[in-house]
Amino acid sequence: MAKIIKALKGWEGFLLALLTMIVIFNSTLAPEYLQVNNWINLFELSIEKIIVALIMAFIIINAEIDLSVASTMGLTAAVLAWMNHAGHPFALALATAFLMGALAGAFNGFWIAYVGLPSLVVTLATMIMYRGGARVFMEDKSFGDFPEWFNNLGQQGLIGPLPFALILFVILAALAIIILQYSGFGRYVYVIGNNREVARYSGINVRRIKLILFTFSGLISGMAGILFAARLGAVRGDTALGFELDIITMVLLGGVSIFGGSGSIFGVLLSILIILNLRNGMSLLNLTGHLQTGVIGILLILSVLLPNLAQRVQELWRRRRYRSSSGEEAVQMP
Repeated sequence: MAKIIKALKGWEGFLLALLTMIVIFNSTLAPEYLQVNNWINLFELSIEKIIVALIMAFIIINAEIDLSVASTMGLTAAVLAWMNHAGHPFALALATAFLMGALAGAFNGFWIAYVGLPSLVVTLATMIMYRGGARVFMEDKSFGDFPEWFNNLGQQGLIGPLPFALILFVILAALAIIILQYSGFGRYVYVIGNNREVARYSGINVRRIKLILFTFSGLISGMAGILFAARLGAVRGDTALGFELDIITMVLLGGVSIFGGSGSIFGVLLSILIILNLRNGMSLLNLTGHLQTGVIGILLILSVLLPNLAQRVQELWRRRRYRSSSGEEAVQMP
């Protein structure tokens, strides 16, 4: 409880206040906004992005970045659709798609953790490479004809109106909170993000942690790509194109430092709610998709600028208080 109260006094408190204002504003635009079905639809339209945002939080807290997540989503969805179209058993196509996602992440992790290349460079290269792979599988075609149960999994409610992907997100979010905030592995993620060399001298296997993180980033992205295929019922070579912008914005706006070592899943969840509701509000105002993307881009810049600016202001305030208290002590000395 003390941690929650402390968090609400900081960046998370600001996010909660901002979310409240957005919800109030949206509710004045459309009376049906607060209905349960609208909120389920709000989540469902971006469910794949918010699932990937959970693992992206781990990556950025670890002082890395993964720009290839959306391309990995597209590649795994393309592999699934191509194998299904070619007549392979659907269970084999699913297993291969999951394996492709994990291998894509492990490939990133190898070059970053064991070769020592910057994650920005590696994942920028694989972002292009994986997207190219998806286009090779799909060419200029669109493949669908998935089994009915698979389409139903992505397009119908599993428990009442709640879709499978939303239930899965809630489970993954709970696991992410437990692992990052309350486990030894989560502490390693923070320590490495703060200072890799200190972590290494402390006996932490930095390479192994990074390889695990990037492998899971690929696996979760692959799973999100499969869910996206189920929701749409068809796959193209440009599936999930540009999703990385929203995903990274959700994480950074949630208070996760781009330099690593700080942040929480709680802040990321608040950020997810803000972005989903912001997009919903812009849709109610009939703003085009391009304008919405522009707003999200501006939000990405602010999500990096504002937390760092707030931190500098706090540091300046502490220094002034320290100097002021030191001056008073000096005056009181005989």
